[in-house]
Amino acid sequence: MSGTTTATKEAPVPAGAAAAGAEPATDVAAVGSRVKALREATGYSLRDLSERSGVSPTMLSQVERGATSPTLVVASKIAAGLDLSLSQLLRLDETPHVVVGRAGEHRLHERGGHRIEELTPPLPGLRAEVSAHELDPGSMTGTPGDAPMHEPGSRETAVVLEGTVVLAFGPEQYVLGPGDSVTFDADLPHHFENQSDEPTRFVAVIAAGLRRG
Repeated sequence: MSGTTTATKEAPVPAGAAAAGAEPATDVAAVGSRVKALREATGYSLRDLSERSGVSPTMLSQVERGATSPTLVVASKIAAGLDLSLSQLLRLDETPHVVVGRAGEHRLHERGGHRIEELTPPLPGLRAEVSAHELDPGSMTGTPGDAPMHEPGSRETAVVLEGTVVLAFGPEQYVLGPGDSVTFDADLPHHFENQSDEPTRFVAVIAAGLRRG
């Protein structure tokens, strides 16, 4: 994760115009919708991104709504707050591109013996997310009372790489060993458990917004 910086105030710039001596980044609406999609994909609030980028929440909101044309300086700060280059944020290269996630550069989360490594980058329009999970003995990804975390219509496929994992799906439990896989409706209550005495590892792919059928 990038270190946070102190947010500063920027004078708003009318859409389609630039501040004196500063060049507007690019198409206002396109930049705004892309910033919003990227911010939401990473789970950041406006204040989170403000702290990471040094751009005020007011300016970020205006950019996302297309009410302000960000200068290249402001756009560069926003890109840095999203862990992207300016070129990636503005999509200056219109040719197909490849995003490589190097080992050690993935976003990591940990909670109560459950470690998550997000393998897919926070790109707008991405309809599938891939993550690697590790569960310590006796730990789980959630509790029976947790609300579903994924949007309606989402489906998840998990593949066990090491150890034994139990999928608790409603009142049912499914025991999975190395090489086993399971696909289920991810918008319904569920969680994974490691009921064994050994660590376990699995990979999960979540496809969002699929139709039932």
